[in-house]
Amino acid sequence: MLLFNVQYYRSIKVTDSIVKPFLKWAGGKRQLMPEIRKNMPKNYNIYYEVFIGGGALLFNLQPSQAVINDSNKELINCYEVIRDNPEELIENLKEYKNNKTHFYRIRELDRNPQEYSKLSHVEKASRIIYLNKTCYNGLFRVNSQGQFNVPFGKYKKPDIVNETVIKAVSKYLKENEIKILNGDFARALNYAEKGDFIYLDPPYDPVSDTASFTGYDVNGFNKQEQKRLKEIVDKLHQKGAKILLSNSCTDFICDLYNNEYYRQIKISAIRSINSQGNKRGKIDEILIKNYD
Repeated sequence: MLLFNVQYYRSIKVTDSIVKPFLKWAGGKRQLMPEIRKNMPKNYNIYYEVFIGGGALLFNLQPSQAVINDSNKELINCYEVIRDNPEELIENLKEYKNNKTHFYRIRELDRNPQEYSKLSHVEKASRIIYLNKTCYNGLFRVNSQGQFNVPFGKYKKPDIVNETVIKAVSKYLKENEIKILNGDFARALNYAEKGDFIYLDPPYDPVSDTASFTGYDVNGFNKQEQKRLKEIVDKLHQKGAKILLSNSCTDFICDLYNNEYYRQIKISAIRSINSQGNKRGKIDEILIKNYD
């Protein structure tokens, strides 16, 4: 059971502009923030984001009470380490070098389970941040064995150690009631109640048979998972929770949420993170919400 001292939260509040994503994340919502903010509820109780990714909306809103979750263990470890051990993380990040040989040596650590298991939580977090900042196009992608497999990015001056952001994010996570979970989205959403605001940003339904990108962890998110998410959304709607969901604007998603409970808003986004350059550019996305 998650315990909060619930106070009705209003979306108009003073926020710290230094609190922002510490990782580059495919599908991140920073460029869509004006559209998302325009379509948010005016007030709510606890904020839920169970596909947290880079946390663009969380850090933009900076709610005082929130539940965040992701199935990616490496990602959630980063959030926990930044909250609990920011200084140690910063010092560890300073040890990394921006060169190809060093990059591949660090990347190969998860190919050896015995060696990888010896890393501390801080070392695992700093490794992910380093790889994310220096790999090709800022991707976070693993293969079917859960091994990071993005090549070296050849950046001249990557921002490997952003002390200001790490300290600001740590302060925010420490000084507010932010519950950090690592597991299935359905389990995290079991705690949501009437009046809570839930933002859902699942892995997107592919716009074509070859467009799927499910490399954030070893578990794919297929159409069956989209249907399972819809079932949870229906239950949350019946509870009286306020739900905003983003996804690709495919026939499958539009049909899935085509009923009187949900309003669909089509928007355009420019996607710059993709392993194939010809698949970057403007795409249609959709926001789906159950409130006016």
